[in-house]
Amino acid sequence: MTREAWKTAAFGAVAMTLVTVAAVIEPESRTPAILSDQGEAFYPAFTDAQSPRAIEVVDYDEATATARPFKVLFQKGRWIIASNYNYPVDIGDRLSKTAAALMDMKKDLVRSDSTRDHAQYGVIDPLDQKASSLAGRGKRVTLRDARGAVLADFIMGKPVEGKQGFRFVRLPGEKRTYAVKTEAEPSAEFAEWVNAGLLRIAQASIRKVTVNSYSIDERMGRIMNAETAVLTHEKDTWKLAGAEKFNQAAVTQMSAALDQLKIVDVRPKPPSLAQDLKSGQIRLSLEAQVSLRQRGYFLTPQGRLLANQGEMTVETTNGVVYTLRFGEIATAEGTAPDAAAAAKQKGEARHLFVTVGFDPVRAEAYKGDAEAGKRAAQDLTNRFADWYYVIGGADFRKLCLTRKDLVR
Repeated sequence: MTREAWKTAAFGAVAMTLVTVAAVIEPESRTPAILSDQGEAFYPAFTDAQSPRAIEVVDYDEATATARPFKVLFQKGRWIIASNYNYPVDIGDRLSKTAAALMDMKKDLVRSDSTRDHAQYGVIDPLDQKASSLAGRGKRVTLRDARGAVLADFIMGKPVEGKQGFRFVRLPGEKRTYAVKTEAEPSAEFAEWVNAGLLRIAQASIRKVTVNSYSIDERMGRIMNAETAVLTHEKDTWKLAGAEKFNQAAVTQMSAALDQLKIVDVRPKPPSLAQDLKSGQIRLSLEAQVSLRQRGYFLTPQGRLLANQGEMTVETTNGVVYTLRFGEIATAEGTAPDAAAAAKQKGEARHLFVTVGFDPVRAEAYKGDAEAGKRAAQDLTNRFADWYYVIGGADFRKLCLTRKDLVR
């Protein structure tokens, strides 16, 4: 070996020695493969919280072993809940806040690279039909832009035990699971995406409530066991006609429920019935009559619409008069018979049929704004005409009262 060759070999040996020493002295400078992306953004190209035009949330119901899809999108200049009959809502702000929270998510801590851990962390894809486990499925959340391209797509799992504000997250199609600090909690519940205050009644504007409880002889089409309770509100005081003492707490809960009434679902009315309600000329096609009866509503030979759980009227200061009719228990369409029976037994969600009228005499008596009341009544009529609403069992029990419930 020449002198130059010996010199080159010596330098190479020294270099290898230095590399080895550096690795021993500073082992943290070598990043293990499992930590290669820790701390990075999930979707670095997603930087505008206003860009999403659709959100899809798929939750999983272990009791029925079914995925529950929920979808909101911007279509023809308005936001709609596409998964619930294209019900129109004003949720642009809600979606942008949700998008911002998802956009800020980072791969804070790598927890596992094994598919065997997915069930433990609750990050099995709820849409994965090949997965054998019914437990351990997470919530899949997908954001899309105006062209339908995916901006972000996550499977959100269980909260991380011992780490406040962290939850397990996985990207669809990938094995790796992360522990992520996030406040994002996208919901697949209809009620979480619609505003409270369906009726647009300010509690302070209520002046009179008439509760009509009765049962119906469906064969004869007549009312039985009719009972009426009339409540009036003046100078911050409620009074019950014919009773010196009454259940003040029940009345307070009732008026608060009217103010903040939140719907949990909707069902579309037949177009012919919706048009009749908007025009004020009720003709009731056969389709409309069948639809009403399925939801617990019946028409008498005299043309009065009855509800199998009774009704109430609410008068407000500007002359708007609401009629709320409480119908049959609402179950998800396509629900199995045993699940429907269980829902009936629980007495949970109920159909609600709302109509609105305007009375200038009442507006004058209550010293309200008659013109505003007239406009509001027409707007509300058009808004309510298309839908049967579904309210939760708790609100139903606060509203559907009898005189016995009110009198002490």
